[in-house]
Amino acid sequence: MSGGIFNRLSDKACKAFMAQKAHGKKLSDGGGLYLLITPAGSASWRIKYRIQDKEKTYSIGAYPAISLAAARVVLTEVKALLRENKDPVTQRRIGRAESSAASDNTFIYVAAEWLSMKKKEWSAGHYAKSARAFERDIYPALGKLPIASITPAIVAKAIEDIHKRDVLETATRILQHLNGVFRYAQAKGLCRDNPALPARELLPRKKNAGRMPALLDFPSLGDVLRRAEASRLSPSVRMAQRLCAYTAMRIGNVVDAEWREFYLDDAQPVWVIPRKKMKVKTRDIDHRVPLSPEITSELRQWREMFGGRGFVFPSPQGGKHIRCESIEKAYRVTLKLDGKHCPHGWRSAFSTLARDHGFARDVVELSLDHAHDNEVARAYDRGERFNERVKLYNWWGKQLAAAQHGAKVIPLPSKAA
Repeated sequence: MSGGIFNRLSDKACKAFMAQKAHGKKLSDGGGLYLLITPAGSASWRIKYRIQDKEKTYSIGAYPAISLAAARVVLTEVKALLRENKDPVTQRRIGRAESSAASDNTFIYVAAEWLSMKKKEWSAGHYAKSARAFERDIYPALGKLPIASITPAIVAKAIEDIHKRDVLETATRILQHLNGVFRYAQAKGLCRDNPALPARELLPRKKNAGRMPALLDFPSLGDVLRRAEASRLSPSVRMAQRLCAYTAMRIGNVVDAEWREFYLDDAQPVWVIPRKKMKVKTRDIDHRVPLSPEITSELRQWREMFGGRGFVFPSPQGGKHIRCESIEKAYRVTLKLDGKHCPHGWRSAFSTLARDHGFARDVVELSLDHAHDNEVARAYDRGERFNERVKLYNWWGKQLAAAQHGAKVIPLPSKAA
């Protein structure tokens, strides 16, 4: 903070200086406190200080509404904050935010309104994940601030802190949500600008956006499964990635799976995913995933360990269930598959290899619960072609088990579908 001789001024000197109305002129009282003539010709108290090697200015108010004595009291308070390595401007903003925390214009209040609106559009799992992300990563930094006072720098700091955890997907998704909240606030007249827009420049762009890496031959997929078994993964992550591989379901459905969705003791074991959890919500039926004998056996053993209640893949940190990012990072870092294969890549591998080995496109698309692009496929949706899908998943399970042990592709005993 600026030093020098303190208390140089008197009220008489301040009034004489103000009468000059010399725009931009400064009159110093010492210690960083000075009067500044504004473009309007009035005099305003300012304090110049330094923190973290940056020079900043703290505005107090106009003279004579703020007297010389009162300005000196504020200077004392600013000096006390600086001794504690606290930025006076930041502390003032926090103080103002706390005093208005009950206001309907705070970020946490507006975000809650936006999330409530989105709850009607999203699946229960997606909503819960998004609400938890806000509570964990955004509310501590932005929650109490009036939404109109939030600057791009504040948003950028929050996004940078998330990205430092090496969770680009999470940072990107949260930033998308922040954009939604601020657009909602703009529409309601609560803020003029969207401070989340510039923060996108802080996150690296994905390469080959829209096409996730995938290995498309059984020997390579077998190698992925062997790597996962030999690596130091948490039990939940290891088992979740196997369910992802053997069912080709979306990773979000896998981590959010609950035991009540699994019918492992039926004649044909099946995983029934509630429609509200699925990406495509325009259908009237839940999505049935036939389970091959290979993954059914593993799930039964897994059920014995965890009792068959609640989430299938509980979080070792005590949360509800593991996160998508845990599996994605395991593939990217632990299994060293960055740019080669990812959890979503099992869907591409399943689709490509099933079609290459003679399975009908409609059967494959229904298995993956893809949105249909033609009337014929939409007509099949009602019948589900379940028996053909059972054959497909039994074939897929045998191929993966064989590939994991280094065997060649097992030929179909008869025409697939």
